[in-house]
Amino acid sequence: MLTFVLRRGFGLLVSTFLVITITFLLMQMIPGDPAAVMLGANATPEQIELLRESWGLNEPIYVQFAHYLANFLRGNFGESLFHHKPVLGIIAQRAEVSIWLSAAALLVVVGLGIPSGVLAAIRPNGLTDNTMLLVALGGASIPSFWLGLMLMTLFAGRLGWLPSSGFTSILETGDLANLKNLILPAFSLGFVNAALVARTTRSSMLDVLQSDYITTARAKGLRGWTVIMKHAFRNASIPIVTVISFTFASLVSGAVVTENVFALPGIGSLIVQSVLKRDYPVIQGIMFIVAILYVVINFVTDLSYASLDPRIRYRR
Repeated sequence: MLTFVLRRGFGLLVSTFLVITITFLLMQMIPGDPAAVMLGANATPEQIELLRESWGLNEPIYVQFAHYLANFLRGNFGESLFHHKPVLGIIAQRAEVSIWLSAAALLVVVGLGIPSGVLAAIRPNGLTDNTMLLVALGGASIPSFWLGLMLMTLFAGRLGWLPSSGFTSILETGDLANLKNLILPAFSLGFVNAALVARTTRSSMLDVLQSDYITTARAKGLRGWTVIMKHAFRNASIPIVTVISFTFASLVSGAVVTENVFALPGIGSLIVQSVLKRDYPVIQGIMFIVAILYVVINFVTDLSYASLDPRIRYRR
């Protein structure tokens, strides 16, 4: 186990270096000059060149990358070209909304996807199964932004039950009632991913329910739900956990659109604003944090397999 952790830890360092390098190269490929964007159309070439020199944009790419890598090793993500504030501080200010939204969307994914898949697998080809498959197909086909607009029109516009946009910091106000602003965006973001989890849960449960040890457990007189949850679901959980971990990437990418649709001041809207302004340090910082978080989640998911299935042992 220790050898596996050390090996994966080394892989994590390699992945971190690759993320830093690829992020830097992608930023260099973005068309446009941040100095020209900031100074506006009336700026003279001399003014643009002076600003580029002050930001170090006129240096060779390998020199810029050396400075960029050295700053990351010191934990310095640089300063925003437009906000003139440390990048980490700007991301921290926007992170609260995105964390609450991702957590709420993940609850929707798990709360809808797993029960639906289990119920569909218990009675395959029945009314519940066919209904779930139809809903899952629709959920996988509907864009999250379109669903968000429809939910906003119905529950915020016509019924007036929920707010349509905005978010007030819970850390500053201490009022958990502000979470109602995230109900519509969390459902629109989580419903699409719940469809994939439901279909994976159904498929995995169907394979396990046909196993001999399930037949033996039922022959011993164990109750139906005891067999399903204690014996079947645990052995079917590895593909489900894997899919849920992969939905993190979908939640992050979907949050970019969802936060802009519902005017949420999160990291997703910050990405769009930074791209439009060519704010390279902020874009690089966000991409790095998201990529590392994704790698760490996959690492934790790999470690969880042994606890879910005692037959799995990590060897040298």
